[in-house]
Amino acid sequence: MVAPLSAWPWENLGIFKYLLYGPLAAKVLYSWIYEDAIKDIWCLHILLLCALRGLVHQLWSSYNNMLFLARNRRIKQQGVDFKQIDKEWDWDNFIILQALLASMACLIFPSLDGLPLWNPKGFFTLLLLHLTISEPLFYSAHRFFHESYLFTHYHSLHHSSSVPHPFTAGHATFLEHLILCIVIGIPMTGSVLMGYGSTSMIYGYVLAFDFLRCLGHSNVEVVPHEIFNKLPFLRYFLYTPTYHSLHRTEMGTNFCLFMPLFDAIGKTLNANSWQQHKKISSDSEKKGRVPDFVFLAHVVDVTSAMHVPFVFRSFASIPFSTRIFLVPMWPGTFIVMLMMWARSKTFLLTFYNLRGRLHQTWVVPRFGFQYFLPFATEGINKRIEEGILRADRMGVKVISLAALNKMLTLSAERFQKIQKEAPADCQNYLVQVTKYHAAQNCKTWIVGKWITPREQSWAPSGTHFHQFVVPPILAFRRDCTYGDLAAMRLPYDVEGLGCCEYTMERGVVHACHAGGVVHHLEGWTHHEVGAIDVDRIDLVWEAALKHGLRPVSSVNINTMKKE
Repeated sequence: MVAPLSAWPWENLGIFKYLLYGPLAAKVLYSWIYEDAIKDIWCLHILLLCALRGLVHQLWSSYNNMLFLARNRRIKQQGVDFKQIDKEWDWDNFIILQALLASMACLIFPSLDGLPLWNPKGFFTLLLLHLTISEPLFYSAHRFFHESYLFTHYHSLHHSSSVPHPFTAGHATFLEHLILCIVIGIPMTGSVLMGYGSTSMIYGYVLAFDFLRCLGHSNVEVVPHEIFNKLPFLRYFLYTPTYHSLHRTEMGTNFCLFMPLFDAIGKTLNANSWQQHKKISSDSEKKGRVPDFVFLAHVVDVTSAMHVPFVFRSFASIPFSTRIFLVPMWPGTFIVMLMMWARSKTFLLTFYNLRGRLHQTWVVPRFGFQYFLPFATEGINKRIEEGILRADRMGVKVISLAALNKMLTLSAERFQKIQKEAPADCQNYLVQVTKYHAAQNCKTWIVGKWITPREQSWAPSGTHFHQFVVPPILAFRRDCTYGDLAAMRLPYDVEGLGCCEYTMERGVVHACHAGGVVHHLEGWTHHEVGAIDVDRIDLVWEAALKHGLRPVSSVNINTMKKE
């Protein structure tokens, strides 16, 4: 049986929960279109404040997932997996709740609509009320929620997120957020009742509150320890991500909202708080753990460039497909692409752990179309070479190249070498073609390079396209069939994986990625470059299955979903 007030009233609405903002938006639009001025300006303020609160959390999430900036400042080294992402999917429920409560307050007290823009006395009053009421109230409530019954039925949900993330701050039960509404509401309500309230005070306090909540749950230590050496008293008035992370591992300590002063008063301050903070902050200047395996990927196109954790974590956790909300972001992403083209190096995108080994995905900052520009070839090869040499200097054991990073060739000499690898009586069946219409009578096409619908039109009816290309070709021909991209599912014991690889399902990687994983797990030391050793194909396949990798096709995926 579900505990009272543990579930959210709108948890079954899915994306339609955002319709709860509808009355506010409708009020603003009606006044804007049909009235001389926007009446009930508080509706607009609530909507703006909700948008800004979402932006604060999103910016913290983006920074938290920018591993190329934050990897050496991470507190817990594990990655956020799909399970945690799904649990935290509705992290923003509390923003809707507080918007509804704020709307009720404005309807009950119309005078709130006439608050001045600025009143300096209000900030002093607000800080005083926060320090004397909100902080001790949250501290007491937090300790209370760690009692057996309340923790089991309520607060354990928040602690079920094994790796802190800014979205974890909002991941809690309905009852806990009702109490948090009281905590955040008392200083603002008190200041307004004393006649010192202002619009800027409300905006400033709410956004600062969210900022500090995200700070504590960010899993990235951004507060330098030197500041506490110079101002020792400050450590009792500002917590850090390290400070809060200790609460998640040693739950009988560090209960405070933002100020460790109350843990000191309540004798629940973790004795290792300052030392641990200094260690993690100091270690941020050192080089982190060397990965065991690196997959050197590339960007496919401008739209899919937004399918990364530091843009939208939830979107990156599902297979890529073009969505309408990406359209407004396209111009900005295009500008970023130009900036990366002008000046950018290979960077770390994602990571996961497999049987104690660290696997990372690095990205060559080049987009798919650039690989087909003759004047860009030299620059791309230089970036690939730099990435490989950097991995070698670091001591990376295995590096695998993504599709376009291998650079296709039309060399006749290369074709002749491939032809000679076939048995003598079969060599005449291999014919090099340079134009697509040469295969107009062939019903089996092996595609290693993206082809347009016009080029596909040369294939006869009933043709099957075997794809070894990224991005996958458009299924333009209804009278033809299209194979899946070569891919394999990673072993079940993979840890910290929370990002889909382009259009692949969760836990599935392209064959070029999977090949590197097998190479590393087997401990092979030879280089798999140049011509394919056909005699080793069965050996590699059996090694993949032995280590728990599984073949994937659309049939397999549909079967697994039904199960």
